[in-house]
Amino acid sequence: MSTLGAIAAPYRRLQKYLNNSFWIMGEKVLGMGLAFVATVFVARYLGPEDFGSLAYALSLAALFAAAGHMGLSGLVVREIVKNDADRGETLGTVAFLKLLGMGAGYVVLLIYAATYEGLGSTEFYLIAFAGAALLFRPMDVIDFWFQAFVQARYTAIARISSHLATTAFKLALVFAGSSLVYFATAQILQAALAALLLLVFFWFKAELRVAHWRFSWVRAKELLSQGWLIYLGTIFAVIYLKVDQVMLRWLADTQEVGQYAVAAQISEAWYFVPTAIVASFFPKLIKLREENEALFKYRLQQLFDALLLMGLAVAVLMTIAAPWIISLFFGAEYAASASILVIHIWAAIFIFMRAAFSKWILIENVLVFSLITQGLGALANVLLNLALIPAHGGIGAAYATLLSYATASFLALFFYRRTRPVFWQMAWALLSPIRYPVRLARMR
Repeated sequence: MSTLGAIAAPYRRLQKYLNNSFWIMGEKVLGMGLAFVATVFVARYLGPEDFGSLAYALSLAALFAAAGHMGLSGLVVREIVKNDADRGETLGTVAFLKLLGMGAGYVVLLIYAATYEGLGSTEFYLIAFAGAALLFRPMDVIDFWFQAFVQARYTAIARISSHLATTAFKLALVFAGSSLVYFATAQILQAALAALLLLVFFWFKAELRVAHWRFSWVRAKELLSQGWLIYLGTIFAVIYLKVDQVMLRWLADTQEVGQYAVAAQISEAWYFVPTAIVASFFPKLIKLREENEALFKYRLQQLFDALLLMGLAVAVLMTIAAPWIISLFFGAEYAASASILVIHIWAAIFIFMRAAFSKWILIENVLVFSLITQGLGALANVLLNLALIPAHGGIGAAYATLLSYATASFLALFFYRRTRPVFWQMAWALLSPIRYPVRLARMR
């Protein structure tokens, strides 16, 4: 075999997976770009107070959406791959469970809105419209199907199309001078269009028909018994990711929410990067853990080092650029967002390393630590928000986010024997900005 052929052969074997990764990454990047464009126009048009009301409604909807997660995504993909005879039963069962969860979450959301915001108020309608998108989320099971067959392009096309339509709709609302409530309906449009396109792709590309989906209590109990730890961990994760904006609304005002929401969106836009990177190394880490534990630990340390350096680079870059970014894209009304962003962005160093820790949990089969650490993060965030928001507003919420992420993704690992070695690896990674220059200096 020629040298060129030897190089091309591995690529041909991996081409299917590389293309699949390209579609996943492309959808994330394009989706974030479109969301950023829409946010710039909507935030400028509405102003901090009305934009804060919209962000508050969206955060509440995200919190209650956790009710329909069920911790089943990875399990469903596994079941589709392994048990081809029961695929209709798996999809039907999970779709029904997610519908029950999302439906229950939406009902409780409406009760909350009516009780605390007042039936018929602007805030009530914002929450009701933003939350209605939950009712289309059961169609996410089709995404699990395409994941199982390494066909992410169909999900990506569906979601990119929904992002494009929603962005165009939001811009049309801005240029038409529409009132605040209409902007919440964009969530319904995005969720409904994505669900419809997923159904169309499933109809034409899957050998299984929707008519063959069926619900099974036995399968439901089996899946829920395996996924409940992940389910609770997801609920805790959503709490400490979104509760800050809700608590800002409770303890401060909607203008503070608007300032904070702009900063948080820019900061959180980077969070997909470590997930995508670690996903590429995950199969190799699994193999190393089975074949060579010493090399596994060495590669894991290298991964922590790389993630820390990337997170640090993002934090430093955004700290320097924050005032310019906020001024250029959002204007003087959002000047306070720059100070919030400068604090919030430093959570990236823990979020980036958390991506590797999450895979370590799966490799070592210790899912309980995901639940414990996410729970500690959620508790820390709520308590810190209660302490800091009344006196410091959005700045206090940003510090609460930073400290709660540090607690959940780093400090908590020290207190458990199984996770303590990973804590020391992360601590060693924190020294990598010093370690690597020193090593380079010695090599000269």
